[in-house]
Amino acid sequence: MRLREERIRDLGGLVLEMYRQDSFRDDLVYERCADLASLEERLLEVDALLDAASAPRRVARGVARCECGAPIHWSSHFCANCGRPVGEAPPVACVNCGAAVPAEARFCGGCGHPVEPTQAPDPAAARREP
Repeated sequence: MRLREERIRDLGGLVLEMYRQDSFRDDLVYERCADLASLEERLLEVDALLDAASAPRRVARGVARCECGAPIHWSSHFCANCGRPVGEAPPVACVNCGAAVPAEARFCGGCGHPVEPTQAPDPAAARREP
């Protein structure tokens, strides 16, 4: 995107300078425009790929909302507004470091401390920084 913006500015500057010099070179303007058009095509391809990659997430997740009414973001385990656990298996907090650990995990990925299977989810502990 930055390159595109830079090339658009350069093209405008080139045309302005040609006007000032009263010496237009159509072939140079066409060449720069063709280069800019191919760059825009590549950007459209990248946008299409990004949309295609994120489409399954949007379809599977939809526009989910928490009980408090706040939107639930993709891959969230807790509501960003009220802290309620969301999804089927919210993570538990490690009693040693406070890092979020998936409910089915036996060890904390942050510190390696064993996770007790009866450990209840604690949204406040999961939000603490290690």
